[in-house]
Amino acid sequence: MAKVSRAVLITGCSTGIGRATAERMAKNGWTVYATARRIETIADLEAKGCKLLSLDVCDAASMQLAVATIEEAEGAVGVLVNNAGYGQHGAIEEVSIEDVRRQFETNVFGLLELTKLVLPGMRAQGWGRVINVGSMGGKLTFPGGGIYHASKYAVEAISDALRFEVRGFGIKVSLIEPGLIRTEWGDTAIESIGEDNSGPYGQFNHAVAANVASAYSGRLSRLSRGPEAVAAAIEKAAKSRRPRTRYAVAPSATLLMKTRRWLPDSAWDAMLRRQYPTPRKSE
Repeated sequence: MAKVSRAVLITGCSTGIGRATAERMAKNGWTVYATARRIETIADLEAKGCKLLSLDVCDAASMQLAVATIEEAEGAVGVLVNNAGYGQHGAIEEVSIEDVRRQFETNVFGLLELTKLVLPGMRAQGWGRVINVGSMGGKLTFPGGGIYHASKYAVEAISDALRFEVRGFGIKVSLIEPGLIRTEWGDTAIESIGEDNSGPYGQFNHAVAANVASAYSGRLSRLSRGPEAVAAAIEKAAKSRRPRTRYAVAPSATLLMKTRRWLPDSAWDAMLRRQYPTPRKSE
């Protein structure tokens, strides 16, 4: 019987969840291929037992080369962790279509293309794990985050359909739904809003940035967790014989997803109006 590859390919390992997952899984004996757009940003992971590859989820050629390299060495990618992503924030009217496309290229299209590349190898060996790092933001929406949330809703749909389609080939699909995780994600989200607050959504965008910052430093931060908590959930999904379809991570995810599930739209909107100013025509 041919050997089954359980080699792990992780995207977005330069910081946060990807880095923590690469470190944890390599330490626990997995063959880990840690990737990032700029390989120098993950050079230290080699000393921690990881194999390093350059991979940009917005570049088809780099994804093809990374998968081909792993398949040549290992036979197949056994575990794919689609982690690379960021949060584009700002009022929908003011987010440029170019920025919308970049958000979906990174968070959705890259994830989809890389998954399509590894599936033939997984099918051939009759075993595989596809682990998509989504967000509680795929189950609820905050004002000022519509573009980001749309990308994470898409990841939910892709994961649900794919789970059914590949089950018969011995491939399991799990979705990780982190809540507030202490990484650089919040800083990137704030930067994506920009500093020009002179338009009709100026006060609103300022409040969105303030709320993102507060979530990671204010009272809500007590409901956050470090990236190591997400890494533990990812490894659990990878090694489980019967992995769960979804793993919520951090108390904030459990609390807010349950709240959104039970509140009608009118009550949810009323709650948000207490936290965000309603954009309106100035007098």
